[in-house]
Amino acid sequence: MNARGLLAVLLLCLPTVALPDSPRIAIIIDDLGYHFANGRRAIDLPGPIAYSFLPGGPRARVLAERAHRRGKDVLLHLPLQAYDDDARAEPSEIHIDMGRMRVAQVFAEALSSVPHVIGINSHRGSLLTRHPGHMQWLMEEISARGNLFFVDSFTHHGSVALQLARENGVPATRRDVFLDPDPSAETVAREFERMKQLARERGRAVAIGHPHPTTLDVLERELPRLAEEGFVLVGVRELLQ
Repeated sequence: MNARGLLAVLLLCLPTVALPDSPRIAIIIDDLGYHFANGRRAIDLPGPIAYSFLPGGPRARVLAERAHRRGKDVLLHLPLQAYDDDARAEPSEIHIDMGRMRVAQVFAEALSSVPHVIGINSHRGSLLTRHPGHMQWLMEEISARGNLFFVDSFTHHGSVALQLARENGVPATRRDVFLDPDPSAETVAREFERMKQLARERGRAVAIGHPHPTTLDVLERELPRLAEEGFVLVGVRELLQ
């Protein structure tokens, strides 16, 4: 083998190294705390995936402890009232008819129900996230803890949550892609590709998925390929720095 051939072989053997300007991707798995087997499978995904737990989930605490032991980021998936009043009310959900003190009480109860929380992301919220008063109260509560960030799941284009988080000094971002607006394998694969395209265009992307078996199938297959394709999988907090 000549010198040029030897060099080519050596280069192929080198590990993939992310460049400083490599597009960054953060992924959150939502709605954890009810189905133990799917939750455990999600927590076993490779890389710095974040896991968001519903405060009413009967298995939220044990799964959050498991995620923390694995070195994963734990979020509180805080229920906020949706536009559809007929939707099933969630435990620890913040409603539009709550006053300032009640919002603080419900938030504190929700936060105490999930251990090791480092950030909050919204669950539903297509109604409440459009109301500046309630979002101001919520961001005051988050800010008062001093070490939490906020991710707007962005379930309505009129959300003011991100703006009010920043006005209150809360590190914040919002979702760019739902990986599974429906849980078909074709949809998840398509949205995973859209996430990568957005990351290429913008330098970063935040995606949210759920512990559906089809979603986990795609993530188990595709996450190990991200580095080879030039992406860096990061924790959500890293995108806020």
